[in-house]
Amino acid sequence: MTAASTASAEVLIPSSPSEAIEAFGDGDGIVVIGGGTILMPEIVAGRLVPERALLLSRAGLDAIIREGGTVRIGAGTTLEAVAAEAPEPLATAARQLADPEVRRQATLGGNISTISDGDLQAVLLALDATVRHTGSGGERTEPVASYLRRFGGDDERLALEFGFDEPEAGSYTRLDRPHAHPYTYMAVTAVRAGSATKVAAKGASPGCSRLPAVEQALADGASPEDAAARALDDAEPFDDALASAWYRSRVLPTLVARALADL
Repeated sequence: MTAASTASAEVLIPSSPSEAIEAFGDGDGIVVIGGGTILMPEIVAGRLVPERALLLSRAGLDAIIREGGTVRIGAGTTLEAVAAEAPEPLATAARQLADPEVRRQATLGGNISTISDGDLQAVLLALDATVRHTGSGGERTEPVASYLRRFGGDDERLALEFGFDEPEAGSYTRLDRPHAHPYTYMAVTAVRAGSATKVAAKGASPGCSRLPAVEQALADGASPEDAAARALDDAEPFDDALASAWYRSRVLPTLVARALADL
């Protein structure tokens, strides 16, 4: 592992997962940079001044392994690689995120761990994914849902790998605002595995969340259209610069119905 000093930070560049884990330690005073697409503008603008910066581009956390019906994806895997090699619906969701330049740099771990409503969070929720991570107390594996609930907390963790069972079918549908980098303001993911269908949404509530009322309606034998009508049971539509709460509440059932029809 090499370390270099800049004007304001110690820069750590691990060359293996074990070195990354050692360098991260308990996460105190360290900023983790995967692709840098979210954090580097903050650093350049002076809004974020790290004491130590941990760069993961050479840490070997970028493997995609599909074997025995399971999938494991390193947190440092670029979205370009996820779009090309991951199963559906994760591949489609990654393919539609931002633009090619961003996808070549941005990482799965960054999208899941850096912001509270990353586009791929709902996809991993629908996949019932787990995340292996490290920090104070060492390594542990837990559901992505539990990992996401700690946003804003004091328990700093470094995501290492995401895992899930390969689904029988998956679909992803979204709405976005045209821009140089389109902003996804609402998206729905549906995943079928065996007799169960899992559904999750981005933009239906602050953050990303599952829609258990829809899932239960499907399990009880409801049609996709009738199940989609239950989407608002678990939603908390809100106003922001991209869409109003009223519009979100009107569109969500339609997106859910579309995602279920595409399975």
